[in-house]
Amino acid sequence: MFGMKAPGADARSPALAGIGLMLAGICLFSLGDAIGKYLVIDHSVGQLLFLRAIAALLFLSPSIWQYRAEFLRLERPRLQLARMVLSTVDVAAFFAATVYLPLADVITFYLAVPIFVTAGSAIFLREEVGWRRWSAVAVGFCGVLIALQPSPQSFTWPALIALCGSASFASLMLLTRTLRSAPDVVLASTQFMGSLAFGAVMAPFGWVTPSVGDAGMFLFGGVTSVCALLCVNRSLKLAPASVVVPYQYTMIIWAVLFGYAVFGDVPSIATLIGAAIIVTAGLYIFLRERQLGKVPEVSPPV
Repeated sequence: MFGMKAPGADARSPALAGIGLMLAGICLFSLGDAIGKYLVIDHSVGQLLFLRAIAALLFLSPSIWQYRAEFLRLERPRLQLARMVLSTVDVAAFFAATVYLPLADVITFYLAVPIFVTAGSAIFLREEVGWRRWSAVAVGFCGVLIALQPSPQSFTWPALIALCGSASFASLMLLTRTLRSAPDVVLASTQFMGSLAFGAVMAPFGWVTPSVGDAGMFLFGGVTSVCALLCVNRSLKLAPASVVVPYQYTMIIWAVLFGYAVFGDVPSIATLIGAAIIVTAGLYIFLRERQLGKVPEVSPPV
């Protein structure tokens, strides 16, 4: 009847909203990656982090002022500090690796994050991860390998930097899920505060005064990163990490689109086949989550 909700709809809605927000966040992150790779051609990683963080914190400043009391009573401050450090290591390692490695190789390491998070969510967060979801994540990762075809450069020091960054990103995801009761603006702004501190130390080395166009790119990159973080952080609040993080695999789709539009990269047949496998695995997890939402029916208290 009209106005009545289907059984399990309340349980299903937050997970589906979390998936949607993760998809939006990954799209924005991919756009930010393309902007960052363009900027590090002429500017250092430290300068990129510093100017991008300034733009992001200025954009967030009205919300920071509104929630200023929350910064004085941070939930579990040690975990917040660890999360800030992990975020800074993640973004610094990513852009540092892109200086020496092809973007596809770096993304290969980062698309292993769902494997790390699925395992970590089962071990540390005590989230239930069934064999079907494990299988879908594994199939998606096989699609990543087919699409990106890691080169022999995967075993160099820059590759270890990328691997360190991907491990930091996975740990960041788990901590975000643990601290999901903290306001979104606190989670997002503390991440950029870490980047600001690191960038302030490193930016003077090899500083290049940006042109007006590049300054606008730094500003746009900062705002894009804020929006991406807010989407991902809210996603991890609404749904289990093991459910939403596999949708990070859609990064390969955006990499193909932005790579062609910005850098003129034409995707290979292998990339298209791998992307199709990734999408199929993601859709399976999505449909599986909808199915699980219909199963449990909470009985009223006796």
